[in-house]
Amino acid sequence: MSSLSRRGLLAAAGAAPLLSIPAVLRAAEPDLSELRDLTAGAQPITAEERLVRIARARALMKANGIGAVLIEPGSSLLYFTAVRWGRSERLTAAILPVEGEPCIVTPFFEEPSVRESLGVPAEVRVWQEDEDPLAVVAGFLKDRKLAGRPIGIEETVRFFAVDGLKRVLPEVKIVSANPVVRGCRMIKTPREIALMQLATDVTIAAYRWTHPRIEAGMTPRDIAALMSAATRKLGGSNEWNLILLGEAAAYPHGTGKPQKVVPGEVVLMDCGCSVQGYQSDVSRSFVFGTPTAEQRKVWDQVARGQQVALAAARLGTPAGQVDDAVRRYYATLGYGPDYKLPGLSHRTGHGIGMDGHEPVNLVRGERTPLAPGMCFSNEPGIYIPGSFGIRLEDCFHMTESGPKWFSEPPKSIDAPMG
Repeated sequence: MSSLSRRGLLAAAGAAPLLSIPAVLRAAEPDLSELRDLTAGAQPITAEERLVRIARARALMKANGIGAVLIEPGSSLLYFTAVRWGRSERLTAAILPVEGEPCIVTPFFEEPSVRESLGVPAEVRVWQEDEDPLAVVAGFLKDRKLAGRPIGIEETVRFFAVDGLKRVLPEVKIVSANPVVRGCRMIKTPREIALMQLATDVTIAAYRWTHPRIEAGMTPRDIAALMSAATRKLGGSNEWNLILLGEAAAYPHGTGKPQKVVPGEVVLMDCGCSVQGYQSDVSRSFVFGTPTAEQRKVWDQVARGQQVALAAARLGTPAGQVDDAVRRYYATLGYGPDYKLPGLSHRTGHGIGMDGHEPVNLVRGERTPLAPGMCFSNEPGIYIPGSFGIRLEDCFHMTESGPKWFSEPPKSIDAPMG
């Protein structure tokens, strides 16, 4: 259940009280000598695979009557072109036409850097500081005779770009590019699956190294420092950690109140990383010390909830029915109903790939049928406000024979790392 908001909560939770000197030393200089890089053999996405993606996008554009797709920097730009770029007030964008090579529009002074990372054949058109970049986009569309056809907008493109395009092409028909971009990105190839598996392997190994090193009195920041150091040594990058202690675990994204490890209280860790641009997302909950009967009962119920979700994830089944199955089970235990607390207040899972959260979600009403290559988190937590929460999260991908785990869920609160 990764999200940027949780990083802010983590920082707040770890900001006070101040770390003790021994804790600072632990966080700064953990002994990582027993860990090795698990990603040395990772196979990056090739130019050939990106060309296959572009061909798939063209086929989907034709099927949906779309003439071209506009994409700003982010995961989708990286997915199709290999261009890794940040967003600013200066537009850099890709145009994927229904026929012919893509075009990258970028500021004149950025052209050498853009060409450096460009991983597929593409035209590059530049604009000067006193020019309108959307006029350059429009010029490309006119030259390719696409200005009179519907233009698909990737769902994260900012308003100013869409508004600017409509200003320079008043008759343009703007449509959603979701049938094209989602149609490509939701279905992962074996190479993508392999990178996600490596990212998950790194996270699981980091969990197993970190778990026995957690001590009473540690703050979320202390634990996160250990987990991050292990993740990096194991070959992960862009690592993130949400650590919730005690009552904070009752709230899915935690609280800004100071926290520390206390015997008999829940430790909820939600962590992940990236390998070659592909994400992991794994949650583990356990008790520091001896679990109470109530903690043990809820942990077992969540573990069963994961299995209920997996059993419901069948090819052709609408994604929302996975969420429905979990809520029906939880209702028999007295939770809810629906999204009410105590119970499961968030969706059962989210799509995952290059982004930690991607379409589509395992949530009520989602009608997209499950298909081979789709990847999801499975995290039907139970949260009891004022007391504690338990979240177990493992991701799975759909195969021709049904769902397959990236990481096997733990079987017992007494062996929370498996």
